[in-house]
Amino acid sequence: MSVTNLAPNATSAAAPEDEPKKKGGKKKKLLILLALVVVGAAAWFFLLKPPAAAPAPEPGETVALEPIQLNLEGGHYLRLGMALQLTADVHEEVDGSKALDAAIDLFSGREVAEVNTGKQREDLKTELLKRLKEAYHHDVLDVYFTEFVTQ
Repeated sequence: MSVTNLAPNATSAAAPEDEPKKKGGKKKKLLILLALVVVGAAAWFFLLKPPAAAPAPEPGETVALEPIQLNLEGGHYLRLGMALQLTADVHEEVDGSKALDAAIDLFSGREVAEVNTGKQREDLKTELLKRLKEAYHHDVLDVYFTEFVTQ
């Protein structure tokens, strides 16, 4: 009977030795997982993080252009005066001919009703600003209408 009693005691004595090994394995897995998370976060921060937005350009000089008359549909016309808000980086004199050409191209031939309403006028102004930014290589920040008379 003593032999039978030794076997269960031996098994019960071996069981506590297995438990610390399992706990040590869990700690290693947890440390490896934590290390992977830290490495992944560092990789995202240094490699995948989107670049910071460029600072907005500072406004500089405003250049007023001579008003022009544009032919609209049906014998009507538009007298358009505008000013260009330039960036502070522009130090030379700006040629307004590109701006006038863009305005003529955009407004000519349109109906009076198309340029008289506030919403459509703002849409046309946004389109004109887009064209001016392209023509002046982003040296124009905004465009202001100093005259806008239809007849």
